[in-house]
Amino acid sequence: MPRRVGLPGASELFRSTSEALAENADVARPIPDAAADAKPPRRRKPAASVDGTVEHTGRVRHDEKITVYVSSEELLALERLRLDLRAEHGLAVDRGRIVRAAIASTLAAIAEQGADADVLKRLAQ
Repeated sequence: MPRRVGLPGASELFRSTSEALAENADVARPIPDAAADAKPPRRRKPAASVDGTVEHTGRVRHDEKITVYVSSEELLALERLRLDLRAEHGLAVDRGRIVRAAIASTLAAIAEQGADADVLKRLAQ
């Protein structure tokens, strides 16, 4: 008696089950259209306002992604800020939303203050 267990192959695991169900059923069922079941895309509010400044987008689906590397101290400070916002202000926000709000605030400060913006002074150091 072999000690190996017989496992199904990829063709058995990934076979179409709708054909097998139709063969076993008395009446053939139509295969649902995947496009009909798809959810409509979420509406996104515009990122740029009328005066040209950028607003943070909040909780919407975003199409673009960036990776930001931070030190462990910066990550810890960001997590503490997130928890403080939740505990003291009742705002349950994630880190990404905080970062998007900070980016919008930075862009607005540069647009308003120009070379006197705090972020430009920090970047020049």
